[in-house]
Amino acid sequence: QVQLVESGGGLVQPGGSLRLSCAVSGSIFSINSRGWYRQAPGKQRELVATITTDGSDGSTNYADSVKGRFTISRDFAKNTVYLQMNSLTPEDTAVYYCNVRARIIRWTTYNDYWGQGTQVTVSS
Repeated sequence: QVQLVESGGGLVQPGGSLRLSCAVSGSIFSINSRGWYRQAPGKQRELVATITTDGSDGSTNYADSVKGRFTISRDFAKNTVYLQMNSLTPEDTAVYYCNVRARIIRWTTYNDYWGQGTQVTVSS
């Protein structure tokens, strides 16, 4: 099965930085995209950032609320996707979930796979 394990969350002061990591393992035929989502208390899960597998560098997409502050990247050798978060604010407090859209068998549809989530708390 496909497994995603997030790490790097924790408590940070406003203006601080964190880098989240997501290690992907399992029998995967291909990956269409990787991404990070978050869910704040009392709110629905929302997209934070995604990166596609096309080209040499891929294509990124960010939520308006994190543009210029967050950066998503990938390391193929380590099968890991990262989310660098800078200039954090209390509004960034949420559980962050790693996501991959992948297929495990050729000619099948892509499915979404999720990590268990890692808590990010921004507070003074």
